[in-house]
Amino acid sequence: MTKFSDLNLNTKVLKAIEEAGYDTPTPIQAGAIPAALEGRDVLGIAQTGTGKTASFVLPMITMLARGRARARMPRSLVLCPTRELAAQVAENFDTYTKHLKLTKALLIGGVSFKEQDKLIDKGVDVLIATPGRLLDHHERGKLILTDVKVMVVDEADRMLDMGFIPDIERIFGLTPFTRQTLFFSATMAPEIERITNTFLSNPARIEVARQATTSENITQGVVMFKATRKDREASEKQNLLRMLIDAEGDKCTNAIIFCNRKMDVDAVAKSLKKNGYDAAPIHGDLDQSQRTKTLDGFRAGDLRFLVASDVAARGLDVPSVSHVFNFDVPSHAEDYVHRIGRTGRAGRDGKAIMICTTRDEKNFEDVERLVQKEIPRMENPLGNAAPAEETPKAAETKKPRAPQQPRDEQTSDDTSDKPKRSRSRSRKKSDAPVAESAPAEEATPIDALPTAKARTTEPPKANSRAMSAPDAEAEKADTPKPPEPKAESQRPDTSKNVAPKDDRQSSSRSRGGSSRNNNERRDDNRGGSNNNRVVGLGDHTPQFIELSFADRPKD
Repeated sequence: MTKFSDLNLNTKVLKAIEEAGYDTPTPIQAGAIPAALEGRDVLGIAQTGTGKTASFVLPMITMLARGRARARMPRSLVLCPTRELAAQVAENFDTYTKHLKLTKALLIGGVSFKEQDKLIDKGVDVLIATPGRLLDHHERGKLILTDVKVMVVDEADRMLDMGFIPDIERIFGLTPFTRQTLFFSATMAPEIERITNTFLSNPARIEVARQATTSENITQGVVMFKATRKDREASEKQNLLRMLIDAEGDKCTNAIIFCNRKMDVDAVAKSLKKNGYDAAPIHGDLDQSQRTKTLDGFRAGDLRFLVASDVAARGLDVPSVSHVFNFDVPSHAEDYVHRIGRTGRAGRDGKAIMICTTRDEKNFEDVERLVQKEIPRMENPLGNAAPAEETPKAAETKKPRAPQQPRDEQTSDDTSDKPKRSRSRSRKKSDAPVAESAPAEEATPIDALPTAKARTTEPPKANSRAMSAPDAEAEKADTPKPPEPKAESQRPDTSKNVAPKDDRQSSSRSRGGSSRNNNERRDDNRGGSNNNRVVGLGDHTPQFIELSFADRPKD
């Protein structure tokens, strides 16, 4: 059996490993450390929790034991996708370099630039950073990467899949071509592996286990869940989570609960605390100080339940996690391997339970296809979920809505309490015939009935004020003069037009207008309505319009 003493590591490094309590390397460590010490590029693929961090930390420390760093020019570089993983790698360096005089700097967001600049100015042997903060320091002129001899990309698939490809390519362009490059990850999709081939030169491929496999000492299970009603899905799902935790009893000493969205992380943590569970959230929107405090409390055992997003799914090393609950099926199947890898670490037993709703079934199929095994179904503590129908209790509380009558059948009692509006505003113009069918006793003028009868029986007279020929000639001759008064015989018979006049005056008042004009009289005689009345010159035409250009006197 291979031991660390057989891997040609520095004696001071071996002493630190022995003090940490390790004697035998894991398969990924036994395969990657010798290749890295030879100066070859390494592509390491292994299950999460198998010691990949030590696979590049130990050979890097051994190679950096000789030499000294210059100001602003680190000798090695480690890129990590998240702040938590970068901080964990820094802790590993502190553990294994206790007997060596090597310096390090941690460049992550949420920390002031001033403190980080002080460390860089002194010169560091190992620079551990996230891509964004690393490029920020370089753009400010505080960092030079031309002296990097060893470059490590931890969780390579996550780095390339999270949109870091442009940043990674830029960082690789800032480092020397003769560098040594190490890639480590738990999963390596074919398209991601094709991209890594551009960064590695004849790498030593160490694949300890099949890609995207889960540890055999982790008991997995899934609960198929369907809410009784769509608007109750969140509360019923949170209730199911609490019942699953209670069903584990004392076996669940602590657990990490993963959610897909940050808002769900806060909601689940709040629900657990409200029901007496010791829980705290952690996600990317929280301050770095709060994230560190929460994570330290979980590692120390002061916090029992850690509700987290995928920021804690990669590289988070808490050896004693007993359970992992997937409150949501991960959107990316690879994240499932990393999530449940937080339990069952270092040969311990662990348990992973997932809740799958109806809309998550497609993602669940992707997970089973990736791990190439069927995840056992567990019994739902809530029982068989009822179909998405209204419960009897809810049906009792709802009163049946009275059938709505058509407008024509509604009585006047429905609107008796409301002030009546004028008919011109409450009704459309198309409803005007309804007013004519009103009872006879409601007619306002007394002489309206005989007048209306006269209008219907007698043909309309030519009372459109059409001028006779002599009158028209007189008006053309002298335009400013008012028209001559007409004879009594030519005046319209007002006795036969009393009611129509009153009707038109009332309708014009309802429209906010004045008494009818000549255009309205013309429309009445033509049998039309006042809706499309002509507004213009009326009966009076200026003389210059009637002049003919052909008859114009020549100059």
